Amino acid sequence: MTDAMFTLENPTEEHALLRRTVRDFAQSEIDPQADAHDRSGELNKALLRRCGELGLLGVTVPAEWGGGGLDVLGSVLVHHEIAKSDPGFGLAYLAHAVLFVNNFFYAANDEQRRRYLDKTLTGEHVACMCMTEPDYGTDGMQTSARRDGDHYVLSGRKALITNAPDAHLFLVYAKVGGRISAFVAERGMPGLSTPPRTHKMGMRASTLGEVVLDDCIVPRENLLGEEGGGVVHMMRNLEAERLTLAALSLGIADRCLDVMIRYAAERKAFGKPIAEFGQIQRYVADSFAKTEAARTLIYTVARDVSATERNRIGTDAAKLFAAPVGKEVADNAMQVLGGWGYCDEYKVERFLRDAKLLEIGGGTIEAHQKNLTRDLVKRLGA
Repeated sequence: MTDAMFTLENPTEEHALLRRTVRDFAQSEIDPQADAHDRSGELNKALLRRCGELGLLGVTVPAEWGGGGLDVLGSVLVHHEIAKSDPGFGLAYLAHAVLFVNNFFYAANDEQRRRYLDKTLTGEHVACMCMTEPDYGTDGMQTSARRDGDHYVLSGRKALITNAPDAHLFLVYAKVGGRISAFVAERGMPGLSTPPRTHKMGMRASTLGEVVLDDCIVPRENLLGEEGGGVVHMMRNLEAERLTLAALSLGIADRCLDVMIRYAAERKAFGKPIAEFGQIQRYVADSFAKTEAARTLIYTVARDVSATERNRIGTDAAKLFAAPVGKEVADNAMQVLGGWGYCDEYKVERFLRDAKLLEIGGGTIEAHQKNLTRDLVKRLGA
């Protein structure tokens, strides 16, 4: 890695130290368990608690509240390193640390933080964010909340929610009088249930499922911010979500590129390494170039995003570009490895299955294309 690239990925010694910590943790504790949890489809909750012990579940939370006090770039590098070992666990980590913890902290008041933050920072409580519905995303959201004395009554159904089957805490978006609002619900609250988990192609080390809100009783004090303020919370957190999802794709590309290069250098055909054949060179070189381009875009954009600074054009572009790169590099690695790539010894088949989700989750590539075009035209008009 060049000095310039070191500076881009680790702009401070604090970032560099965090990366070394996460890299060592990923190699020693995340990588060894990845295949087993991919096969079982179960979340490794003990491993999530280990993340808590290492201070990784609140990277973007200020130090005075028990967090790491770092920026979005710090969160990006954690996701990047975890994904080199287990993107599925990385997705569960993202749903907890970004979709809930980061979102919750910047939307909550101090009393709410005192009530819920500690156990999510330790990993004792698994958490998730509930936005998508069986027939809708943010468009046409049907889940409703009505005020009834000292509580709200939530009604609706959320679908495709990462961590839902294991979660204790749920950050739920619902409409109050037609305006999107945000609430914290707890497992055990009357009317809240989670059906058996949804089975899926990849990212199996994170669980996925529905959240049913059947006249769920949520205390009034669990409203985050003001009624109708949910869109502001949601859009602010999407900046971090897009970048960390892009970082998962970058981690996949990095791991698969490394496997591909090593195999091409060692595997011989007709008496020479297959790296000397033009077809293989194309897979390796194109994969490297696109991975480096994704790395530069993600980390450049991440430097300009925070809880108070938004860059929707940049974050849309980063995820739009990076998501297909992870899948393409994993696919190229499988092609270079041939039959061995299709088997599970080199892990490439797992990374390829995991990579596809990143073209869908957190906004499809088509949604990013739409958003970018609209925002670029608007900027031109300005």
